[in-house]
Amino acid sequence: MIKTLAKSVREYKKSSILTPLFVSSEVVIECLIPWLTAEMVSAVSAEVEKGGDGGLRIIVKFGLLLVLLAALSLTFGVLSGHFCAIASCGFAKNLRHDLYTSVQSFSFANMDKFSTSGLVTRLTTDVTNVQMAYMMLIRTAVRCPFMLVFALIMAIGISPKMSLAFAVIIPALAIGLFFIIRSAHPIFKSVFKKYDRLNESVQENVHGIRVVKAYVREEHEKKKFAAASEEVTADFTRAEKILALNSPLMQFCFNAVMLMVCFFGTQLVVKSNQTELAIPEISALLTYGAQILMSLMMVSMIIVMVVMSAASAARIAEVLNEQSAIVNPPHAVEEVADGSIIFNNVSFRYSDKAEKNALSEINLYIASGETVGIIGGTGAGKTSLIQLISRLYDVSCGSVMVGGVDVREYDLECLRNEVSVVLQKNVLFSGTIKENLRWGDPNASDEEMERICKLAQAHEFVSSFPEGYDTYIEQGGTNVSGGQKQRLCIARALLKKPKILILDDSTSAVDTKTDALIRKAFAEEIPDTTKIIIAQRIASVENADKIVVMDGGRIESVGTHGELLEKSPIYREVYESQTQGGNENE
Repeated sequence: MIKTLAKSVREYKKSSILTPLFVSSEVVIECLIPWLTAEMVSAVSAEVEKGGDGGLRIIVKFGLLLVLLAALSLTFGVLSGHFCAIASCGFAKNLRHDLYTSVQSFSFANMDKFSTSGLVTRLTTDVTNVQMAYMMLIRTAVRCPFMLVFALIMAIGISPKMSLAFAVIIPALAIGLFFIIRSAHPIFKSVFKKYDRLNESVQENVHGIRVVKAYVREEHEKKKFAAASEEVTADFTRAEKILALNSPLMQFCFNAVMLMVCFFGTQLVVKSNQTELAIPEISALLTYGAQILMSLMMVSMIIVMVVMSAASAARIAEVLNEQSAIVNPPHAVEEVADGSIIFNNVSFRYSDKAEKNALSEINLYIASGETVGIIGGTGAGKTSLIQLISRLYDVSCGSVMVGGVDVREYDLECLRNEVSVVLQKNVLFSGTIKENLRWGDPNASDEEMERICKLAQAHEFVSSFPEGYDTYIEQGGTNVSGGQKQRLCIARALLKKPKILILDDSTSAVDTKTDALIRKAFAEEIPDTTKIIIAQRIASVENADKIVVMDGGRIESVGTHGELLEKSPIYREVYESQTQGGNENE
């Protein structure tokens, strides 16, 4: 996990190394200041006892040295903070970039493993936790051990006997901290899964707000969110109650050390007549004791932060280590010859754990330039079939060939550039209509976009907008109707000038007249493009060169409209229900 996350440091290695170097320099100077102060007091006291007049000279000498050390300590502290900010923020930036890049490389099979809300939590909350932990590790986690060790060495140098007080308190404190952290860690580990559910509740509600209001389910959604929020609150409350023990434990140890140093120190001064321990040295010991215990307190805070971020780090590493199920083969084919498609004894299931195949024994030949309709009930396998063409999933058995080549031998970008898919769930992104259309062709001219929109029957309604093609589309295309969204998505797909065009029930929201005009434009304008139309309406596919009837993940029949009316009971039943029931004209 650490090795995986460390790869995201990259160009911020220099800042990550300079931070602990400046911190350690700051610590050394801070530990020298109490010792020099005690030396100054002792030297002045000795000069006064001798009746000399050099006390002021000694104070000036030591004072200038102390000012210089204080200035150096301040400089090193500022520099360590400066480079720490650069390193931690840069690390978080790279981590978010690597996570996002990793997600973009995933196949659909990989995406099925992670929930959308889980990925959002990883990119936001989890990265922030890891950033904070990294900041503390390269600065505070270096400062505290250095401070503890140097302060302990200086204390032992002043009085080995008095240093035993630290030897008693430090193990007791360490044991207490161990039990606190061991109790809190499992809670932090589980709370982020509940964060995912909280984010999921928000995401679903915002995305489906129109449905929520249509069904007057606001109160239900509020209760669902409150329940998820309460779970997160309860876990954090439990963890904070445990971690709250850290502060009184530290305060108790701090006061115990101060009391022991003062009590036993004054006794040692009196009994030894300041031969073993001088009064100024007690002051230095108190300072070193404070430094040691403050270091331990900061260490405990670091450990708490690391414990909390460990769960986040593991979740991030899980995404970064996920290998895409679909990758480019060596010596990949980079040109698709034509739009012919062959399914050769294809079977497919969405995961190895799936109980049954989504597709079984599919054998189908589609010539380049043909128009093929696919009909079937819900769960028949229509969408699963077309997702194999652009290799959004890989077959479990058999092969899919495009342009005479197995799709697994193509360069992924090359293959997908030649296959335009308008999926069931049409997605428009926030931006202007032009920006959305140019997903199909980044270099498309205004004239080309207008021409394609006319083919997709979108130009008329786009022109009716006050700003035309510069009209801003809200996130998800919420400010256009379902039919308008579908036509814009079809236009976007056409701009790719693909060899294969797949429409996955993507004219369901348009009227039959518009649907017919779109199909007519396809036949006239892109005759050489292979067109696959998945539809619920017989009218959308009845003029196709061939129609595939699917049932239960298998091909039930293949033929023209007339042939299927004679030999396919499923097709005939759908046709009769639509024509006799009048659904075709709805």
